[in-house]
Amino acid sequence: MDAEVLLAQVLQTDRKGLFLSYADIVPKEQQETFQNLLSRRIKGEPVSYIIGRKEFWSLTFKVNPAVMIPRPETETLIEETLKIFSTQSSPSILEIGTGSGAISIALATELSQASIIAIDISPEALSAAEENAFSHGVRSIRFIKGNLFEPLDGENKIFDLIISNPPYIPTDAIPHLPPGIRNYEPLIAFDGGADGLEVYRKIIREAHNHLKNGGHLLLEVGRGQYPVVSEIISENKKFSLPEIINDLSGIERVVKTYRI
Repeated sequence: MDAEVLLAQVLQTDRKGLFLSYADIVPKEQQETFQNLLSRRIKGEPVSYIIGRKEFWSLTFKVNPAVMIPRPETETLIEETLKIFSTQSSPSILEIGTGSGAISIALATELSQASIIAIDISPEALSAAEENAFSHGVRSIRFIKGNLFEPLDGENKIFDLIISNPPYIPTDAIPHLPPGIRNYEPLIAFDGGADGLEVYRKIIREAHNHLKNGGHLLLEVGRGQYPVVSEIISENKKFSLPEIINDLSGIERVVKTYRI
């Protein structure tokens, strides 16, 4: 499948187009280009970086090594947000760690009246996110550079929802990740500290200061992390009893709570 995707990229077609032109001979110059792309893939570089794009929520996003490649399981965050705002037409939303902008942009396309702020510490990631927003005709997102909630200091702004897919891989586990992740995707996007939960603690500690009463907090978590993240939320005393939402594979994927 990877080879088909790469060949389609070289021939400027899609997989359907490949099969329709099955009997054609690929010109030599394009054969060489194809072999170069194959060599990159064989070395472990993700297909999405090679072709420069990834589909998420039926939208195509430009990606590069400055941003983590959007994963299908993260769409669980989008689904749950749409349930929360099924009767609210213009929510205010804050995303922490926007990366390629996939989450915020997907929400903006579904909630056209939403007011969204998307924060990321990486200027390169923000540049990619802004480019993606422009390509999808989204103008309702305000992209801000900074670490977690720091860019909001002094703004006195509160939200209906804070959403995040924070780094959650324990530092010691990073050398054991697949090469396509550890050697190519940005370390800052998945290194969650000693136990993988460092950023969760920081977000949960401050989130209630930026949420309206009844405002929701949605956090993606890694496999098996729900019990500990739930405990961190419960210890805060500012939030409701956390709920867990499974992804389509049945894995505990999103923690949902709201400010009380």
